[in-house]
Amino acid sequence: MRKSRCPAHCHGHGLSRRAFLGTGACLLGSAVVAGCGGAAATTANPTPGAALTRLKPCGPASTITPTLRAAFVRRKGEYGMRWPGAVYDGEAARARYAALVQDQAGRLGMKLDLRPEPIHSNKEADAWVAEAKAAGPDGLLVVLLDRQEHAWPTARRAIDTGLPTVVYSPLGTSFTTNTVGLAERPNSVIYATDDTTQLVYGMKMLHARAKMRAARCVVLRGKNRKDVPLADLGTSLRYVPAADFLAEYQKTPTDAEIEAIADSYIRRATRMTGPTRDDVLGGVKSYVVARKILEREGGDAISMDCLGALGKSKVSLPCIAWSRMNDEGVPAACEADTGAIATHMAVQYLFDRPGFQQDPVPETARKAIIGAHCTCATRLDGFDQAPEPYHLQHHHGNRDAVPVPTWRIGQPVTSADILPGKPSKMLIAAGRVVENVKVPPSGGCVVSVMVEFDDTKNVLTWPGFHQIWFYGDYKDDLADFCKLTGIETVMA
Repeated sequence: MRKSRCPAHCHGHGLSRRAFLGTGACLLGSAVVAGCGGAAATTANPTPGAALTRLKPCGPASTITPTLRAAFVRRKGEYGMRWPGAVYDGEAARARYAALVQDQAGRLGMKLDLRPEPIHSNKEADAWVAEAKAAGPDGLLVVLLDRQEHAWPTARRAIDTGLPTVVYSPLGTSFTTNTVGLAERPNSVIYATDDTTQLVYGMKMLHARAKMRAARCVVLRGKNRKDVPLADLGTSLRYVPAADFLAEYQKTPTDAEIEAIADSYIRRATRMTGPTRDDVLGGVKSYVVARKILEREGGDAISMDCLGALGKSKVSLPCIAWSRMNDEGVPAACEADTGAIATHMAVQYLFDRPGFQQDPVPETARKAIIGAHCTCATRLDGFDQAPEPYHLQHHHGNRDAVPVPTWRIGQPVTSADILPGKPSKMLIAAGRVVENVKVPPSGGCVVSVMVEFDDTKNVLTWPGFHQIWFYGDYKDDLADFCKLTGIETVMA
């Protein structure tokens, strides 16, 4: 029997991995990528305390409306003997794809400028491309309904603008001789297939890129306030003195909301070993404090020099806070790691699910990597999916409370690690979960997940740090996103 590749382990829907991705986008709409508001938890599978006050959209990425210029391309008249041939109903295809593009743009909250008539000539192509370049949209979408005459030259003109461009070529509209000269061009992706989930994902990539470039991440670190760009990614970093967190924590009372969320975490845990109710209350208070600061500063994401700012204090580290925020669709990164900030955003905006920022530990006997950290989201299947079972235990420093989810054995996972720079790079790998390592008796961070990655020859030299691991095999999808956005891809 063919096993479903759906990351949510759904059965009977007949959807491919990309189909699931596209369907997830349709189900979640723009809420998931609407900045720090994140995705609402479902009524049937609520995050602990989900009915209480949630994060509100507050950063620039939550208000931006990404713009997309799109056009169909074909010659006038009948196709005749030349591909796609008289057998192809171009008008029906155009109506079908137009409806899909319009629907997806609406769900993503994109402003769509779809040319009312197909581009019928080189002259019309020149005019459309010139107008698009002058307007400077967040991306171009070219849907080819022809293989002849000006069809592929139009695709080339669009790519030549330098604007991020997705070219969709259904079967019958391309030979490899058409695609070979454009396949490696930067800032563009060509999808030659009848699988419309690739068309949907192309739009999702353009949307995610625009969101990332508009996003502001609050970084609690140091003593000075400043706004700086994050390399060439467009994201801005707003540094806020770490002392602000301590001050806000001290004046925040343990109110009914904090108690309700804490009690919900305790009630839903499979067990609680080590931490007390007061530890959980402290962790939830750190969540409420982080929420206040995020809203005050107008952030779409948040990070903190956790150990440097709080390690010597009795204030709870943000282990529960970051777990909860990532479950809610708000990128939250540990240790003020700017690469992890960017990677969290990319994963959430593209795949509608949280990731796990971890320290990679080599396991030579198993030829595996153990991802270890003391905070991890629980909604690993997606923001609108049920959380994985979790238990509560102390941080590896034997303090505070940490939700420790159980990762599914055999579950495909992807590892992504953006290295900010000029150009930025992304390390990408895929593998499968083989064990949830028990800590103790092992040492290290209490969320410790062992993964066997494909094509890893030497785990002692596995590259990167604080990679984001997440459910599903999306290695190729991430490579496409990197190509479209100008990020250099490195397959780990």
